Amino acid sequence: MQYGTSDVADAGLKASAESSMSTNIGASENSGLGSRSNSNAVAESNDAFEHSHRVVSIVGPTASGKTGLGIALAQVLEKAGERAEIINADAYQMYRYMDIGTAKASAQEQQAVPHHLLDIIDPSETMSVAWFQQLARDCMSALYSQQIRPILVGGSGLYARAAVDAISFPPTDPQVRARLEQHAQEVGAGVLFQELERKDPQAAQHMDARNMRRVVRALEVIEITGEPFSAHLPQYRYVVPCVQIGLDIPRALLDQLVDKRTRAMREAGLVDEVRRVRDRLGQTASRTLGYSEIISYLDGQISQDEAFDLIAQHTKRLARKQMGWFGRDSRIHWLNATSETLVEDALDIVRRADAGEFDAADAQAQAVVHHLGQIE
Repeated sequence: MQYGTSDVADAGLKASAESSMSTNIGASENSGLGSRSNSNAVAESNDAFEHSHRVVSIVGPTASGKTGLGIALAQVLEKAGERAEIINADAYQMYRYMDIGTAKASAQEQQAVPHHLLDIIDPSETMSVAWFQQLARDCMSALYSQQIRPILVGGSGLYARAAVDAISFPPTDPQVRARLEQHAQEVGAGVLFQELERKDPQAAQHMDARNMRRVVRALEVIEITGEPFSAHLPQYRYVVPCVQIGLDIPRALLDQLVDKRTRAMREAGLVDEVRRVRDRLGQTASRTLGYSEIISYLDGQISQDEAFDLIAQHTKRLARKQMGWFGRDSRIHWLNATSETLVEDALDIVRRADAGEFDAADAQAQAVVHHLGQIE
């Protein structure tokens, strides 16, 4: 079996954690109370390190420079004598073989700073937020056990929050979901949304009536659990000591960067990548932005120019949705992505967070309306 950079790093973390666990258990069996005291001391030491070295979560719209900031921040911390490594929080970068279209960190970038949770599943599989939550928290725990600060980087908003926030994931029932989906086809999206409004007005208030997938999921949870779907909605409450840094950028400039990235993907061989990986793509991966458009081109439905025009158009639309999503979180510290002092400003926020300066405000966090993209 061949491993990518992140596979080797993750395997090392797992082996180190397992070795440490085995050693502690053995010591406990042979040394009695003394070893338990030592284990408690180790646990207390890890907790102290965790609280004085918060998880850094770098968020923001696609193409805003999150990966670059994550790497630069890790390197600055290393120069200060602190180890830091990156955990990917982008849903689609977890798929193997999908590199160009997901703007995955290059081999050189991964060599500069170790990355985790890249290339961990095949495109035929489906990554879920609940699965990612467990993976990310296990990874953070393993890093902390080695006195390494985790830096989360990614534009998948719910994934980034699932790693550090109080978010639970209700069970699913394929039969219930299939029946609700069939019901939606029979009565229409409007009628189904009205059902949700009657059963859970709070959830309906925060949901797009046109998003049938979410409406069906909400009704599924209500039927399975007997509880309102709104009772399971994410809370703005950290369960992992964390500081979030957001990248804001003028919309006009972001559009230019998206166009530039799209051209770079074309020149880097995105068409050939999609052609190679197409037979491996499952239902979720095949809908990935950039891949679905190229598949339409390969099927002769549109021209190659039209495919890349659509990729740029859809990416800009995604960026605006991301701005809306992240803009609601009052705990995020927004920085100008174009600032010459971006890394220094980010480091200052991290130091202040480590000192507990933002704890009181974070404890009172709530949804806000932060208009991103208007920065100058």
